[in-house]
Formats: sequence, structure tokens, C-alpha cells
Amino acid sequence: MSNDELSGVDFTVDTSILYKEEGYTDLKVASIRRLVPVDADGNEDTSRAAIYVGTTQLMTPQGLLPIQGALPANNFKEALAIFPEAMKKATEQMIEEAKKMKEKEDSRIIVPGRE
Repeated sequence: MSNDELSGVDFTVDTSILYKEEGYTDLKVASIRRLVPVDADGNEDTSRAAIYVGTTQLMTPQGLLPIQGALPANNFKEALAIFPEAMKKATEQMIEEAKKMKEKEDSRIIVPGRE
């Protein structure tokens, strides 16, 4: 990137939507991030709810495939309970998107004699 291209990039931090990140893992399958809202001083902002995000990895012939999805939970215990189904749903969505991308790419291939 050139300096001219960088001059149009805004690196300003939006202090109205700051979060502190906490991480939890079972060292096997699950990683859960808890994003705790904070104010510009780093104090917890109790007027906003925490956000939970789950991540895992699947082994494929091409290597590890990261999977990530929102965990609509009110607390950590709920996030743990929701994790398996949320990761399954995120995986299914990713597979669907990959199929759509492949279909779109395949439709761009020109085959002689086909109109």
C-alpha cells in the first residue's frame, strides 16, 4: 500500500463500542470468546450485554478449516450449551456459501458449442 492509499484509511477507535475480550477453551474442540462491553476508561459498561463467539477447527484434506459463529447467549453457561449447534450451523452455512461460489465460478467457464 502506498502512502496515498493509506491517507484514506481511518484508524480512529470508536470508543462508543469498546469491548474487553476473554477467552475460554477446552483444549480439544471449543474456543469461546466473551466480549465484555467497556467504556473509554476500560470500566465495564453494564448498559450493554456481553457478546459470545464460538470458534473451532475442522480437519480437511486441504488442512485445518476455521469455523466461527455467534453464540446468542445471556451467560457463559448458555454459551457452552449453544456451542455445538451453533458450530454445526456455521459449518452448514459455510458449505452452502462455498457451493454457491463454485456454481458462480463454474458458470463463468466457456465451453465450446454451448450457448
